Amino acid sequence: MGGEGATLNEAEVLAFRQRIHVFYQRLLKRRFNTLETFNDPVLRDHFRSVDLFFDYYASLAEDLAETHFEKSRPTSSAVLDFVFDRSGRARVLVRFVGKDGRPLRFGEVVFDRVDVWERADRTWWVTPDRL
Repeated sequence: MGGEGATLNEAEVLAFRQRIHVFYQRLLKRRFNTLETFNDPVLRDHFRSVDLFFDYYASLAEDLAETHFEKSRPTSSAVLDFVFDRSGRARVLVRFVGKDGRPLRFGEVVFDRVDVWERADRTWWVTPDRL
């Protein structure tokens, strides 16, 4: 973790790890097709602009629906890896797990996602691709 090109000291890496932990934990057991989750100020605080939050939210909600997460709700997540590059960005590989929402399917569904985080003004921000 924390791989090649990283110019961060240990305290900065730990602060990054804590920030991504808070973010991904906040996504758990929440429905992504409700206004309550969409209006969550803690989630929005991880984005530099409201438009970037909208892009991320729409993308994640679509991924959860396409992967057949029951009620568009992940029940657990795990950061599998993160890698820093020289430009002040990090790629975070996160795995989401949830109940299968399809009829007569009683198992779990899983999908992995790579999120890009960017450091600006000493803060790490989720920086989604534009839709």
